[in-house]
Amino acid sequence: MKSSRVGSTVYRDLPCTGRILCSRDMPKKSRGHVRRRSGDEEDVPVKQVRLESRDRPSPLSFHSPSSLVTSLLQPLGTDIFFRDFWEKKPLHLQRNDPSIASYYGSLFRLADLQRLVSEGLQYGRDVNVVRCINGKKKVLNRTGPVKTAVLSKNLRQDKASIQFHQPQRFQDELWRIQEQMESFFGALVGSNVYITPEESQGLPAHYDDVEVFILQLEGQKRWRLYSPTVPLAAEYSTESEDRIGDPTHDIILKTGDLLYFPRGTIHQANTPAGVDHSTHLTLSTYQKMCWADLLLDIFPSLLFDSSRTDVGLRGGMPRRLLLDDAEDRSSSGTEDRSTGRRLAAGLRSLAGRVETGLLDLRSTHMKRDFIMNRLPPYNQQPTPCGKMPSLEDTVYLRFKDHMVITVEPGPDRTDEATELLVLVFHSLKNRREQHMMGELGDEEEDVSLGLQFPLSHLPALRQLRQAEQLAVSRLQLPTQEDRLGLVLALWSENLLLVVSEHD
Repeated sequence: MKSSRVGSTVYRDLPCTGRILCSRDMPKKSRGHVRRRSGDEEDVPVKQVRLESRDRPSPLSFHSPSSLVTSLLQPLGTDIFFRDFWEKKPLHLQRNDPSIASYYGSLFRLADLQRLVSEGLQYGRDVNVVRCINGKKKVLNRTGPVKTAVLSKNLRQDKASIQFHQPQRFQDELWRIQEQMESFFGALVGSNVYITPEESQGLPAHYDDVEVFILQLEGQKRWRLYSPTVPLAAEYSTESEDRIGDPTHDIILKTGDLLYFPRGTIHQANTPAGVDHSTHLTLSTYQKMCWADLLLDIFPSLLFDSSRTDVGLRGGMPRRLLLDDAEDRSSSGTEDRSTGRRLAAGLRSLAGRVETGLLDLRSTHMKRDFIMNRLPPYNQQPTPCGKMPSLEDTVYLRFKDHMVITVEPGPDRTDEATELLVLVFHSLKNRREQHMMGELGDEEEDVSLGLQFPLSHLPALRQLRQAEQLAVSRLQLPTQEDRLGLVLALWSENLLLVVSEHD
């Protein structure tokens, strides 16, 4: 992650309680974890045009995030998938159903890219042109806006692959699919479309740091998969042919097929002879979502909380520890071992407090980063709707998968104490056209990203989070003013609705 930089504080007061957190209050963080691998250039505004909706019955179920993933993996059950394949081995699902092939073909086509070119696509940011030659990737990007005639030449004459970044910015059905997948996994889900001409290969053998789902949209593509040299890899890398050995899988993907493989799986793919071109969609997730990432995220708050009650952690380090390097300390031996024992004892004490529940596990960045960078709810307006809540109403939280509640130190720290605050972040006002596209820059709009409450409001927020619906009068807050202020603040961000008789 890049280092955070906090801008000037700007708040707008709400009735009674709760403050709106605006973009200038927040660190300027990366707008997406799943990185483009090459050709990143300075962002240039692109005119946003949605692709035409195609009226085809969907084989996918959008009733819930779970039903979406279940239908995506059918006929294999999700329990079998996560038991036998997830993070373990590849899976190829062959689909002989013409309706599934037709639906996959409607998600994105070569013709869609040709139509979008006129809307201001840029090389590097939106499109990469690549070809694998003698095991090496050759980038054929030009500068400036993409031209249809040049792309056609790249495909037909240069035999290059076209990589189109994040098509969910334009295609509504992909927005719909990826938004549900992000709710299911609790992680960002990016996508790329790859269009490769006959008897050509775009990328050399490599492995990724993401879980990969391949949907074959047009034509066919041959995939060769190899055993990982770095299981569950935490970074992207190419691999030479002499290191990867023989393929463990040699698969022809046909339109409507799905292929999954874990991060670290070495792979390469080409369009076979006799196939005019192949179009496939890569859905990728779980980048920087391992236990090590979580430990890095929660450790600062764990140490801070524990040091307030454990005097041993507040004891001073040995003299000159910062001046002497490891070799200096190891020459004496005794002091180095003493330091190691002291640190190990502190970690054991910390682990015991965590295991017995004496310390809260507070995410410092990961929760916030996910919510602030994920897709907004599909086809929903972020403005308040429905009746304004009153003390006599029964209410419920909406878009629970699009919000997180965190406890963090307040900005006004003093030498005497550090005040903890409750922050509610949500993704309702995220910009779909910026999803997974890197930094917004300093010109980002002053949009609302969430709410801030006193720590005393945490029980009431947890009540709302856990209940299907709840009477405002039952909120665990000391005064009527606090109860009304809480629900009004949430309603103003479109996170809460009043239960009607129809509901």
